Amino acid sequence: MDNYPGLPGITGLDLGEAMVNHAEKLGISPRREPVLSVEDEGEVKVIRTKKNHYRTKSVILACGAAHRQLGIPGEEELSGMGVSYCATCDGMFFRGKDVAVSGGGNTALEDALFLSNYCSHVYLIHRRDTFRGEKKLLEALEEKENVTFVTNSNVIRLNGDGRLTSITVKNKITGEESELAVSGLFVAIGQEPANHPFEDMIHTDEKGYFISGEECNTNVAGIFTAGDCRTKPVRQLTTAASDGAVAALQACNYIAEKQ
Repeated sequence: MDNYPGLPGITGLDLGEAMVNHAEKLGISPRREPVLSVEDEGEVKVIRTKKNHYRTKSVILACGAAHRQLGIPGEEELSGMGVSYCATCDGMFFRGKDVAVSGGGNTALEDALFLSNYCSHVYLIHRRDTFRGEKKLLEALEEKENVTFVTNSNVIRLNGDGRLTSITVKNKITGEESELAVSGLFVAIGQEPANHPFEDMIHTDEKGYFISGEECNTNVAGIFTAGDCRTKPVRQLTTAASDGAVAALQACNYIAEKQ
């Protein structure tokens, strides 16, 4: 699991365990069960898991979001062994080496710009011939002598035995394949929320994020949402923690109003 920027050596797993330990000290017994669905029965919500079902007056959905993957062979095996989804987290491990960034939005451009300051060479690979990211970012990259744009192309293969040594790129127009010797590949093609089990009940936007404002409400009374799974401009650890506090207070207020 990726380390959090600014918290060297701290992973999401470490933070999760710390939160569980804190909850247990307060007399709360966390249950770790995959949730299959949430049913709305008015003042009562039913949470169904593979093992049990729970009846409660309010629910907070904090499903999170995962980095979108390329979906090519070897990606999972080489994750953390040359394949990364966070340039600010892992970029310094590739100081002085050749790397590639896959993507065409602001995140990809920002990652390439960041990496160009530390890496020997950066290949920016995009499936189109134009970039969705901000013009000023693109212009800054164009001034970098150690950045090469590889457009109209997709990464189709990852090469390496236990550690990434190169990637194979295919031009969508010519069909030509070429191999780029890189030590790192940074995938920056967006995130995907884990909201699928609840999309029939909770309204989502076109990307699958729960539609919710800063008060963390959803379209269903008594069901709230927090963290990276909701519509928001910034998805970071600090904003997720803030959402958690807001959603918890909203849930408490909702229950108090119903008593």
